[in-house]
Amino acid sequence: MTNVVTTARITQILRLAAASLMTTCLLPLSSPATAAEDATPEAISQEEAATAAQAKLNQGFAKLLSGATMKGSFTVDRDAAEGQPAKPPREEEYAISSATHLGGELWLITSRIRYGDVDATVPVPVVVKWAGSTPVITLDEVTLPGMGTFSARVLFHGNRYAGTWQHDAVGGLMFGRVEPKAD
Repeated sequence: MTNVVTTARITQILRLAAASLMTTCLLPLSSPATAAEDATPEAISQEEAATAAQAKLNQGFAKLLSGATMKGSFTVDRDAAEGQPAKPPREEEYAISSATHLGGELWLITSRIRYGDVDATVPVPVVVKWAGSTPVITLDEVTLPGMGTFSARVLFHGNRYAGTWQHDAVGGLMFGRVEPKAD
């Protein structure tokens, strides 16, 4: 007998739930529109949309690098004529104090550069090219006083970087992670 009452009670609850659901579905989805909601959104051109999207990418890249440290490894190319085995990758680190978009493709990246006897914080002018949403730092034969002439192509994807570098007659590969500033 208990099972009959329970089944009847469940049936009654299901009917009430169905009626409640139907009533809810018949209610208007939103309140009557106000004059502000009736206003037509301002149309923007494709050029304006592209400019806004690029500004967002630039802002994200500046945020990624400013105050961060690039920690990774680099290799040094060996001429096959030298007949020596390649050296294993060596560790590298660049503490970036700021990455500032100057306009167009031009950026100024201020970074602490350490190698050999050099330990200096230097503002380095670079060009940033975009491959879709991927920034690529492009450095073409830029001379840094007291350090030499540098070229590089370094792309960033998420918090990783990889690329090529050239310092005077020596070059190689570089790769690693971008670590945000510790709070």
